[in-house]
Formats: sequence, C-alpha cells, structure tokens
Amino acid sequence: MKKITIIGGGNLGTAIAEGLLKSKFCKVADITVTKRNTATLKELKAKGVNITSDNNAAVKNAELVILAIKPFQVSEVLNGLKKDLTARHTLVSVVTGVTIQDIESIIKKKLPVCRAMPNTAIAIQESMTCLGFNNASADQIAYVTNLFSVLGKVVVIDEKLMDAATVLAACGTAYAMRYIRANIQGGIEIGFDSKTANLIAAQTVKGAAELLLQNGTHPEQEIDKVTTPKGCTIAGLNEMEHQGFSSSLIKGIATSYNKIVKG
Repeated sequence: MKKITIIGGGNLGTAIAEGLLKSKFCKVADITVTKRNTATLKELKAKGVNITSDNNAAVKNAELVILAIKPFQVSEVLNGLKKDLTARHTLVSVVTGVTIQDIESIIKKKLPVCRAMPNTAIAIQESMTCLGFNNASADQIAYVTNLFSVLGKVVVIDEKLMDAATVLAACGTAYAMRYIRANIQGGIEIGFDSKTANLIAAQTVKGAAELLLQNGTHPEQEIDKVTTPKGCTIAGLNEMEHQGFSSSLIKGIATSYNKIVKG
C-alpha cells in the first residue's frame, strides 16, 4: 500500500483526503496533508490523518505526491521539493492550467507525472476526473486511476485535450446548474414552490444522467422513450430548439474553450 501525501490542504486537497477516507482506499495513517496553517485541518487530524506544515518531510515519507495548490505557488513549491523527489515517487498535479511539461521543466527529473482535472463534485465522491500521464508505467497509471475512481468517474485522455476536458467537466458543472436553475424557474411558473421544484429538477437530471451512465445509451435513445406523437414532451423540446437551446449551449462551450486557449 502506497503512502500518499497531499501538498495543499485547501478545498480540493481536503476533498481528496476526505474521499480517500470515506472509500477506505488506503489506511488513514498512510495519508498526509500539508498546509502552512495546519489549524484549519483539525477535523482531518482528529480522524487520524497526518497533518504537517513540512512539505519536504511529507514527501520523503510518501510514494504518491498530489499537488493541490494554487497555480502561482507551483514554481516555489516544486523548487523546494525537487531534491526530495526520487524515482520511487509518482507526482500527480490537480493544479488548473499547469501542464506536465511545466512541472517537468521545474523538477528536471524523469518521474512519472500525472495531470488530473477533477471537478467540484469530488467533494461528494461524484467527480468527473480526466487524467493525462507522462513517463508512467501501466501499474502506476492503474493505481492513480483507481485512486480517482473512488472519487467519481475517471477517463484517461491525451494531455492536449485537458483544456477541452476543463470546459466539458469543470465548466460543465456550471452549465448543468444553470439548466437546473432554469428548470426550477419554469417549475415555479407552472405551480410548484421553490423547494419542491428544486428537488424535482435536481433528481430528474440526476436520474437522466444515471440512465446514460448505467445503460451506456445515447441521449436520443432515452429521449425517444418519452416523446410520443403529438405529445407535450416533443412540443416542449421543439420550442426549446426554435429558441436556440442546443446551439446556444454548443456556442457557450466553444466560447469557454476559446477563452482558455486564447486568453
């Protein structure tokens, strides 16, 4: 069993630690989380997680190192750690916008490096996490994949698709929330109170997503099951399309992607 160190005990770092604890992926004693202000991690410490402000000591005691820091901290933190990073380490970065090449140019060592892009649902172990690797063996890829699998769904992609993955999986959370919000507003207009409309809209979207995930079907197959000739569903869908529903969503995705790529 590998010892895991999470560098950075912010929201994402603590969410990963909590997910590993809940899933029993590893022993509690094998998890270390670092942060300058360790007082904010007292809940994790009470559960048996090793808490320290000493990044170097934490890395020396680990085989898997997860970077969960801010992008502007990467250079300083990695320069401080690179002397302690050895061939036995696998380095995983969940830092937005920092490439594997960026990391390798700082550490100047040939280590297995993974770039991971989870989304905010990792806090409830329902993340969609995209992984890209370099210099990693099949066993190392499998271990990191299994780790993030206990925190949600995982897909291994070419790193050049990571910007696109950010839009579809991370920005996508906001798109889905906006759709649900609109559903709630519509539900209120046709008679429901806000709380009931919220429950119905959220559970309906969750159920729709689970149909695709569990059955492996295409959305149109599931749509066909609920659209009867001259029915209310097809009437509503057609009106949404007349108002630009699909095209506006596709344009929004493309706009978000262009913002990442072009700045």
